Amino acid sequence: MQATSTAQWHRIAAHSIGPDDAALTFAARLAHENRWSLAHAERVICEYKRFCYLAITAGHDVTPSDAVDQAWHLHLTYSRDYWQSFCPEVLGADLHHGPTKGGPVDRDRFYHQYAATLAAYEAAFGAAPPRDIWPAARRRFAIDPMGVRVNLSDVSLLPRRVALALGLTVFVAGWLAGRII
Repeated sequence: MQATSTAQWHRIAAHSIGPDDAALTFAARLAHENRWSLAHAERVICEYKRFCYLAITAGHDVTPSDAVDQAWHLHLTYSRDYWQSFCPEVLGADLHHGPTKGGPVDRDRFYHQYAATLAAYEAAFGAAPPRDIWPAARRRFAIDPMGVRVNLSDVSLLPRRVALALGLTVFVAGWLAGRII
């Protein structure tokens, strides 16, 4: 049976996070805090709800993508909604967030849990998860952890290729200037 045909999925999908009359909606706050478009934040919220469905139905521990984890973290700050409405009334169970203890054992455990989550997603929803929200396990646990959050008012960021091209240009210009004199 596809997840989308179950009553539990319909309850999860229909749940609106946060007050409907807020000037800054849950989706708008998620977009703002992560520098995403509103449309992307809304897609992440849908994927977060799919993750919650898997957490309740997969039969094994599941691990979210980084984007889905951002939605989960934000939902946890809406504590009344999360603990008094979403978990008991919508999910029918408490869904606790357990961060890693760190180290290679936990890294391997979460890597394999995440790969199993991607497989469970495909089985439950009949399609692979969108890669822009659910990257492959290698990306999630080998590349993405090297990322950091920065305040763009404090720094200027250049794509790696642009920075390398600028550095090479400065080097060659300096080398040529030294040869001309």
